[in-house]
Amino acid sequence: MSVQRGTGHSLRGRMAAFDDPDAMLDALRRLRRAGFSRLEVYSPYAVEGVDELLDRRPRALPLIVVAAGLLGAVGGFFLQYWGMVLSYPLNIGGRPLNSWPAFGPSTFELAALAILLAGFLAFCKFCRLPRLYDPIFDAPGFELASQDRFLIWIAEREGRDDGELLQRLLPEGEGVRIDEVPA
Repeated sequence: MSVQRGTGHSLRGRMAAFDDPDAMLDALRRLRRAGFSRLEVYSPYAVEGVDELLDRRPRALPLIVVAAGLLGAVGGFFLQYWGMVLSYPLNIGGRPLNSWPAFGPSTFELAALAILLAGFLAFCKFCRLPRLYDPIFDAPGFELASQDRFLIWIAEREGRDDGELLQRLLPEGEGVRIDEVPA
């Protein structure tokens, strides 16, 4: 009935299983209207509308990627400027020490490298990857989420017993099954 998370406290909850993505979306809407905010959806493929219902729109990832690109470009240019102008100035063929056109390809490459690394790491962080084990994986029927079931994990609200409310919101039958998540 309780799930241990990495934060050191236990989360209690229930797992609702659905045969149909539309039924899962309807149940998700009812749960959100009833005041449930800590919900998690597991499905074999992406279902349109789930991110909006769970309020999980990517807001920070594009900003992180742009900031990483700018930081990589400025860092790459400054690295070359430091080496050619300040640290080891050489007058080669009468060209200026700060020959910015020659710095262009390396500046672009370092910006691309920074974008790639920061974007990948931020993506992994926002998707909570790698998650090799989570106690929710031991829930009965969880393995079917990668095949043909649509699951909603509903966290128990603090100080409340939501069993009866969940039975009214998500009546069993017609492709719906509700199980308590084991410890």
